[in-house]
Amino acid sequence: MTSKRSQRIAREELRRIIEFCRAVENRGLNPFTVNVNDLIAVIRSYFPSLEDPEDLSLDAEALNRIASIIKMQSEWVKRRATSLYRDPFLTEEKLRRLSMQDLAKVFLKTWHPIVELEQVTLGSLKMAMDYWESLAPLSERWSEEELLKVMTERTTREELVRQGILRDEAFLSEIKKMWKELKEAVRPKGRMDYWDFIGAESYEETIRRAYLTSFLVTYGYASLEIQPLEEKIFIKPNEKPIPKTSGQPISFPIPVDYERWRKWQERRGE
Repeated sequence: MTSKRSQRIAREELRRIIEFCRAVENRGLNPFTVNVNDLIAVIRSYFPSLEDPEDLSLDAEALNRIASIIKMQSEWVKRRATSLYRDPFLTEEKLRRLSMQDLAKVFLKTWHPIVELEQVTLGSLKMAMDYWESLAPLSERWSEEELLKVMTERTTREELVRQGILRDEAFLSEIKKMWKELKEAVRPKGRMDYWDFIGAESYEETIRRAYLTSFLVTYGYASLEIQPLEEKIFIKPNEKPIPKTSGQPISFPIPVDYERWRKWQERRGE
């Protein structure tokens, strides 16, 4: 009984590894989110107990998927090395480790002032006095508005209905309406930019469309195509809703903040 139970657990773990690696490949996610060493350790721990040909086949497929992830990691590094990409987090970490003296030296080496005043003249003194006299008092200049700290929380459909962002209609009907709109909008290219689809004249309407679009993807009416190197996201409709497959779902958060919406408005108006 214990042997059968361990075989069942091993089979489930192998399928979970296969589904996880396949999702990273198909969605174009960052391959370094996969901890290859951990997955290999799991496969190694279950391999001695595998006897059934089906289980051995799953073991081989899991190793093949991990090999594909390693290949993606290699290509990812090559592309970034060729484009002289420098990770901003590594740059920030390097700057934090520099002393104040080293930072000052770097600044002086890269600082190229356009104008340099060689000496103080009566005219420049008068300009300085006029400037200081025109300034507001320090008490006014240094006063800052207090920022209100608000904890972020998950929202619900009922809350969006109450705020007027989402209309209180049949929810599935709204999803299908968006699906039909997406299919008509992507012709003949088959896909379109994510922001061009959810973007609207008002920020509130954009939030509503982004919320509904998330369910389009979740329910299998559409899928996202992510290009991390180009920092682009496309959405394309499925001909028929694709039901959820077994395995651990992967969440890909897309921020829809006011600043990004405003930049999208400016780009659209160009």
